[in-house]
Amino acid sequence: MTLESFELVRILVLTTSAFILAVALTPVWTHILYKYKLGKRIRNAGDTPIFSMMHAKKAGTPTMGGVLIWVVTFVLAISLLYFSQLFPDSWFGQFSFLTRAQTLLPLGALIASAFVGLLDDYLNVRGFGPKGGGLRMRHRFLIFLAIAVIGALWFSLKLDWDLFHIPFVGDFNIGWWYFPFFVFVVVATAFSVNETDGLDGLAGGTLLTSFGAFAIISFAQGKYDLAVFCGVIIGALLAFLWFNINPARFFMGDTGSMALGVTLALVALLTNSALLLPIIGLVFVIESFSVIIQLFWRKVFQHKLFLSTPIHHHLEANGWSEPKIVMRFWVISIVSSALGVSLSLLDALMK
Repeated sequence: MTLESFELVRILVLTTSAFILAVALTPVWTHILYKYKLGKRIRNAGDTPIFSMMHAKKAGTPTMGGVLIWVVTFVLAISLLYFSQLFPDSWFGQFSFLTRAQTLLPLGALIASAFVGLLDDYLNVRGFGPKGGGLRMRHRFLIFLAIAVIGALWFSLKLDWDLFHIPFVGDFNIGWWYFPFFVFVVVATAFSVNETDGLDGLAGGTLLTSFGAFAIISFAQGKYDLAVFCGVIIGALLAFLWFNINPARFFMGDTGSMALGVTLALVALLTNSALLLPIIGLVFVIESFSVIIQLFWRKVFQHKLFLSTPIHHHLEANGWSEPKIVMRFWVISIVSSALGVSLSLLDALMK
C-alpha cells in the first residue's frame, strides 16, 4: 500500500469512526439537555421584532449540540495518541493525527473556544447577560481576539511562521505583519460562522463543505494529519446534522459555532490558504457582510436596508421557508468550496 493510499484510508476510517461515535453519544447528550432544560431562549426584544416573531416557536429547543463535535474530535485525538504510544509498531497505532506542527494548535483552539462558547450558551439558557441573551457581541469579540492573539504567538514563537501566500503570485515573508493578518483572519472567520448559525442545519452544512475543502487542500499539500483532523470534524458534523436538520432536535450553540469558526481559520492559515477562505466560505462572508451593511445603513441613513439580519433572516421574513434557505445556501457553499479547492490545486501546479 502506498503512502497516499494509507493516508486516504486513515481519513476515511476516522471520518466514519467520528460519525459513529457522535451518533452513539447523541442519545446520552440529548437526554442531559432535555433533563436539565438547557433550551435556547429566544429574546423578545424591541430591536429584533421580526427575528423574535419568526423564531418564537423554537424557544426551549435544546442548544449546546455542538458539544458532540468537539468532544468526539478531542476523544479520538487523545485516545489514538495514547494508543500509538502504547503500541507504536501496530498498524492501527499509525492512525494518530495529533502532532505539534499540524494539529495541536487547531485542536487546542477548538477546545478553548468551545468552553467559552459553552459558557455563553449556559448564560443564554439561564437568562443571564444583557436581555437574557448571554455575552454581548463586544465581549465575544474580545474573546475571539484573545484566542487569535494566542494563536498568532504560537505561529510566531513555536512554528516560526511569517509566510504569506498569494495564490498565483508567490510566497512572501512579511515578518511581524503576519501577526495582525493572523488575528484578523481568525476573528473575522469566527464572527462570520457565529452569525451563520441561525437556521436549522445552516451552519453545520456550510461548515461541512468548508472543512471538506480544506481536507482536500491539506491532503494535496502532504499535510496528512491536518487532513485527518478535518475528516474527523466532518464525521462529527455529519452526525450532528442528522439531528439538526429541520425541525432540529437541538441547536449547535456558540460552543459549536465559535469553536469551529476559530478552527476553520487556523486550518486555512496552516495550509497557507487564508486568501482562498473567503471563496471557500462564501456563505459566511455573505452573512457577516449583511450584518455589517445593516449596521452601517442604520447609522448613516437612520433606517434598515434588510428586514432582519443576518441575511438568512431577511429571506425568511420575505416568505422563504427555512429548509429552502438552508438548501440553497448549502448549494452555494458546495460550489464555492469546489471553486476554492480548484484554485488551490491550480496554484500548486503553477509553482
